[in-house]
Amino acid sequence: MNGSALLMREARLAGRSLQEALLPLAFFVLAAALFPLGIGPEPERLREIAPGVLWVGALLAALLSLHTLFDADHRSGALDQLLLPPRSGLPLVWAKLALHWLSHGLPLLLTAPLLALMFGLNAADLGLLLLTLLLGTPLLSLLGALAAALTLGLRHAALLNLLLVLPLAVPALIFGSGAVAAQQAGLPVQGHVSLLAALLLLGLLGLPPAIAAALRIAVAS
Repeated sequence: MNGSALLMREARLAGRSLQEALLPLAFFVLAAALFPLGIGPEPERLREIAPGVLWVGALLAALLSLHTLFDADHRSGALDQLLLPPRSGLPLVWAKLALHWLSHGLPLLLTAPLLALMFGLNAADLGLLLLTLLLGTPLLSLLGALAAALTLGLRHAALLNLLLVLPLAVPALIFGSGAVAAQQAGLPVQGHVSLLAALLLLGLLGLPPAIAAALRIAVAS
């Protein structure tokens, strides 16, 4: 099965589980909306915490469904067929990653401006926040997919997934939210953005083969 056929297959599967795709988005919106209620309506304070709140919300929302990324195919036996030699598994991994970002990461990115306005971010800060989320959400999908492949078939896979991903996602969280915080303080932001982009590039180059290898090991065990 070629890449386009796999992508269409994943799109059909995603369409059947629309509720699962909406859950992370609902979590992201509700988590971000509760912060102003909890800390008060002071505009300066809301602007100060906005980058961290939105980034943490995006991180946790992205992780909600990642542990099930390969689970359905594994339980149905389809994963065994899709990884039969001479298939490398990479087309399947890329298709899963692409559909996960389109169905989970992209809605978070599109919703972020509305939440940012609620926190009082100006246009420049909002643009930088969207840029960091555009670089960061695919990286979160890559890290989550690696953890999902490593924990595939294990008991308490969702908890193990969180324990694996959260430490790895800390640099992305620091550079992503730190870029907006630096801009608000009048400091240069190029370093934060460059490091976040470098992390994404390294992830795109190195993680898909590692995910495919982990899936082959899980299927063989």
